[in-house]
Amino acid sequence: MGTACQFRNLAGVRDARHLWVTPKASILTVVIGGFFIFPLTQMLLRLPGRRASLSRENPFNSLGMQIAFVLPFSMLLLVPVGLYNLNWFFPALMVLLGAHYLPFATLYGMPLFLYLAGILIAMGVVIAHYFSRTFSLGAWIAGLALFAFAWIGRSIATGEASAPSTH
Repeated sequence: MGTACQFRNLAGVRDARHLWVTPKASILTVVIGGFFIFPLTQMLLRLPGRRASLSRENPFNSLGMQIAFVLPFSMLLLVPVGLYNLNWFFPALMVLLGAHYLPFATLYGMPLFLYLAGILIAMGVVIAHYFSRTFSLGAWIAGLALFAFAWIGRSIATGEASAPSTH
């Protein structure tokens, strides 16, 4: 009995591994998952009682909504790119994502977004040109960059929030 259960569990792990390592599954994961980033961020900000939007006094308040639509619309370009060379999907997404983050520096007053954008754009181009034989390298590097910058940005934001006001 135990051996049959172990075999079924191993078969499930094997099947899951095949599901998540296919290019189609990874593309669907990043595209579908990407649509949930904004609502999840809003929810996570509101849970502890933090403000989840820019102040109405911010002159760039409407820019946020415009920026929100740039990436989904520009992602349509990934269809012909992926059809031409599937291995260019993630490097091209890195370039689009980097361009998407450029206005965040002005919108949130955080120059850190310029560095994130520059890294994503530059690495997307480098991977497409020099490492185009691999499919997932761009996904891994983008994921690491986004994770690292999220921690750095959080550190900066919490440091500014706890700093004494000079006003």
